[in-house]
Amino acid sequence: MIGEWLTMSASRRLQKHKTQENMARISGIDLPKNKRGEIGLTYIYGIGRSTAQKILTEAGIDFDTKVQDWNDEQLNAIRTIINDQIKVEGSLRSEVQLNIKRLMDIGCYRGTRHRKGLPLRGQRTKNNSRTRKGKRKTVANKKKATK
Repeated sequence: MIGEWLTMSASRRLQKHKTQENMARISGIDLPKNKRGEIGLTYIYGIGRSTAQKILTEAGIDFDTKVQDWNDEQLNAIRTIINDQIKVEGSLRSEVQLNIKRLMDIGCYRGTRHRKGLPLRGQRTKNNSRTRKGKRKTVANKKKATK
């Protein structure tokens, strides 16, 4: 790292410093600068395509504008909209976890499925549901008694 820094010309050092400076950071997440605006916002937990489009429409920014091309005014407008109107990242994650914990505490069907680590929306479990159940655990067969 240091050797690379010493061999770089002054203009390249300045350019590298500027690229780190221009990184759009919203709600503690660094947005990818080479993506379109509506795609870049989806990197924030709790914001999907439709929410990103609503945010950009309200801020008056074109969907196709790349994240690196947003100026400070546009970034601040997006930040204020997200902070004021949408629950994202840590607070949303904690709310989801509290909802799951509540289901488990009251002992409803969905809560017991969460507790057992099985799918909870009616899927079959005989053949699939490996994502929820994890890697297969092989059970050995009983051996027949010889006469």
